[in-house]
Amino acid sequence: MKAPPIVSAQEWEHAVEEMLVEEKKVQRARDALAAQRRRMPWTPVDKEYTFDGPDGKVSLLDLFGGRRQLIVYRAFIEPGTGDWPEHGCVGCSLMADHVPNLAHLNARDTSFVYVSRASQADLERMKSKMGWRHPWFTITDDFDKDFGCDEYHATNAFIRDDDGRVFRTYRIDGRGDEVFVNTWNLLDMTALGRQETWEDSPEGYPQSPPYEWWIWHDTGTGES
Repeated sequence: MKAPPIVSAQEWEHAVEEMLVEEKKVQRARDALAAQRRRMPWTPVDKEYTFDGPDGKVSLLDLFGGRRQLIVYRAFIEPGTGDWPEHGCVGCSLMADHVPNLAHLNARDTSFVYVSRASQADLERMKSKMGWRHPWFTITDDFDKDFGCDEYHATNAFIRDDDGRVFRTYRIDGRGDEVFVNTWNLLDMTALGRQETWEDSPEGYPQSPPYEWWIWHDTGTGES
């Protein structure tokens, strides 16, 4: 690996200032995109959906927990994924490791839950094994198919009105979910980046295929 130019502290500060100009452009673009999301049309959710929870059957409205907004991440922690029954999808497990303290979302009248097709017994077993604490419900019907997350993970946002009507407001999937994983964001600010083959890095920098370095944190091993 050939290192970039080695410069004085003063020259380095100048380079940082130049980068900050570009970073501020990106941040303003992100702010503008978020503003556009707040102006997205809503679509009503008229179909009834039922989930299994720790205390029995619940509806989509119940998942709000009395709050105005709801964020639902569809995770593939279930039979047929990962090295089940030891683990589910390694990527969804990585996502679950980054769920924040939900008190801060709750403070903005927003609830956050995971949903999967695993039974509640399996989900409780997996949560205990992996140290996950966020609410996690079992899909029992076509919820994942109807909301575009039956074959690939996605995050859907909902809002309810004072009459209990539920509306879908947005969906993020694919690489859009990356903003929820601080590991990737932290690596992006380092000299070597994520060290994945798709990245535009100087010649000779360490790189390996994406996905293969992801791990189940309790074993230190992942799968592609």
